Amino acid sequence: MHQILENLEELRLGSVLAEDILVNTKNPIIRKDTKVTREHIQVLRAFNVNKIPILIENVFSRNEEEINKLNEEKINTIQVKDVQSIQTNFVKLYNHAVTSFYKEFSSWEAGMKVDVAKLRNIIMPLVERAMADKQIFSYLNSFCSLDNYVAHHSIAVGIISGAIAKKMHYSPGMIKQIATAGMLADIGMSKVDVKIREKKSYLNEADFSEIKKHTIYSLQMIQESPLLKSELKLAIFQHHERLDGSGYPLGEKLDKISVYSQIIAVADVYHAMTSERIYRAKSSSFKVLEMIREEEFGKYNIEAVNALISLVGDLPISTRVHLSDGRTGEVVFSHRDSPMRPMIRLTETGQIIDLAAKRSLYIESIIE
Repeated sequence: MHQILENLEELRLGSVLAEDILVNTKNPIIRKDTKVTREHIQVLRAFNVNKIPILIENVFSRNEEEINKLNEEKINTIQVKDVQSIQTNFVKLYNHAVTSFYKEFSSWEAGMKVDVAKLRNIIMPLVERAMADKQIFSYLNSFCSLDNYVAHHSIAVGIISGAIAKKMHYSPGMIKQIATAGMLADIGMSKVDVKIREKKSYLNEADFSEIKKHTIYSLQMIQESPLLKSELKLAIFQHHERLDGSGYPLGEKLDKISVYSQIIAVADVYHAMTSERIYRAKSSSFKVLEMIREEEFGKYNIEAVNALISLVGDLPISTRVHLSDGRTGEVVFSHRDSPMRPMIRLTETGQIIDLAAKRSLYIESIIE
């Protein structure tokens, strides 16, 4: 089959690449036989690739492609409006959920029973909205505040746990169970002395021993509920256990730890480390994900970690970002094995930096 070189500015959507496109990279930035999309054109332009090898038979349907291009532009405009609507509705739902959870939390402090059905109905619409727009996961931690931290954290862990479960292809019923359990994991904090819970400095050993009891309290509070499966009750009790035995309350290892608690553990540590606390500043989502996968390797379920990375760290081409050194840029290429360290074209200079090679830099945040 023949091929021709086509100028980038004349390249049509739907054209098929005749060769791998290599630009001083170990792997192709776009592979042979790929059908060209608007995103591919943006990548090629970013790398200053001006001549594109395409299959010659694909050149003769340009009139049809022009129509498709116009239709695609209309669809994209509609999708942008839909995404904005989803995000606006999500913020309203999230704020309502935090307020509702805090009211419930106050009632548990007073000795009231946990209404699992009510809490389940709070969390599931948020999981569904978040999955409809993955960008929500990129700024979920920005909603958190020092006031009512437990409520913010519980709602976020429920959302993230449910989303991870969906990425791991659990059934709708189990996704609902896991999301609900994620939200309920820290309800036992309502039984911890408020002076310890809201201490404005580092916890001493005695304080931390008391905090550790919250997993036992959480289990006791939902033990009698018929709406949670027994394995999800166990997951709530075990969500601070670690696969290497370094967790609590029992220091369990490997297959003695419920896979559901491993999912909640990933959601819990990710949100905690990316949120501002009284005793430390929040960390970059991308830095935390890298730490969980690499520095803390062996503690967390790698399938759950990779599912979270696909939700948070896999950025689309043209995503605008702040870097850790204060500069800004946009994503021009993502590595399959390291999506959190893409190639970035700097806004000021146009220079392309490969974060996979420059380990001292990382993405601080996404520019909305």
